[in-house]
Amino acid sequence: MLKGGCRCGAVRYEISGEVAHHAICHCSDCRRSAGVAGVSWICFPADGLRFEGEVRSYASSEGVERQFCPNCGTGLFYYNEGVLPGLVDIQSATLDDAGDHPPSAHIQMAEALPWEVTAHELPRFDRYPGG
Repeated sequence: MLKGGCRCGAVRYEISGEVAHHAICHCSDCRRSAGVAGVSWICFPADGLRFEGEVRSYASSEGVERQFCPNCGTGLFYYNEGVLPGLVDIQSATLDDAGDHPPSAHIQMAEALPWEVTAHELPRFDRYPGG
């Protein structure tokens, strides 16, 4: 069983079951919803999800429900019965042990930002540069 939660701690969850997939999505809907270039989603049977706290829902497109913490805004859960029947996608960066569960694919690359292809070539800093 994996555990996780939102940034402020108002929502905590547990998920059990077999992982259906774990991928980084680059679609424009995920980008706009999360404010990042790609969102990592780990997918499980929806009946394995238990959470405490209040979530708010947003229908970001037809048949899609995104749930987030209404206090801090952390995106948590994604439902799309048309594409992922009986499954819930969880933003895997919200897992308590997120580093232990690497994604296995990039998806929706047709919508990726053009500069994502070479982003790995940029300089890297352990903290803010020049600080």
